[in-house]
Amino acid sequence: MPRHDTRTSILSSARAAFPLTLPIAFAWFFLGLSYGLLMESKGFPHWYTALMATVIFAGSLEFVTVDLLLSVFNPLLAFLMALMVNARFLFYGLAMLTKYRGTGLKKWYLIFGLTDETFAVNSSLEISERDAARGASRGWVYFFVTFFSHGYWVLSSLFGSLIGASLPFSTRGIDFVLTAMFVTIFLDEWLKTRRHSSAAIGVLVSLGCLLIFGPNAFLIPTMLGMLAIFSVLYWRRSASSASSANSSSSSKDLLS
Repeated sequence: MPRHDTRTSILSSARAAFPLTLPIAFAWFFLGLSYGLLMESKGFPHWYTALMATVIFAGSLEFVTVDLLLSVFNPLLAFLMALMVNARFLFYGLAMLTKYRGTGLKKWYLIFGLTDETFAVNSSLEISERDAARGASRGWVYFFVTFFSHGYWVLSSLFGSLIGASLPFSTRGIDFVLTAMFVTIFLDEWLKTRRHSSAAIGVLVSLGCLLIFGPNAFLIPTMLGMLAIFSVLYWRRSASSASSANSSSSSKDLLS
């Protein structure tokens, strides 16, 4: 296999990664546009929108952060909200441990830029023989998939903020996009899974805390309640799996 210098490898990897990210560009354009419009409607300057999109890079959480920035500073609520909204990335990270091994300093940016979309592309990445012959390397392709995706999000968010300032009609009510987004995510997950226990727990705990604590104070109890319930269920499931494994091992020992 021919050796390639670093510059050739980087350029070839960028060319290989770009087509893989085009579906992400189209998907994120409208979501980023909505986020930019929302930020502009709340009075945030254009540079602030671009900065938020750059340093957070987590679409769902960025929508939530808009209201957090406009309310009384509550670090506990911000922490719990970020944990609950982005908890799935813990499992994404575990799945990508072996794939991102050996990527050097690029690994830190890859971890930062791990989203649903970059995970979907990078976890199933296969470099073609033609791209490999041109010098494309797996680590750099991972990097550019993340880099291009990051750029799409920042640019679409900034574009939404810019056009929002020049729209001839009021953008009042655009914040409903956040509610619509989470309802869509909820329904999508409901349709994709056979077991709906997690969704049911979320709905019941939220409604219960809303009735008990009221609309202005139910978020933190809801987050803590769901975290406690899911933790107990996880520990019980882990204990059950360990018990089954031990029973199976004991049965094999008796038969041998």
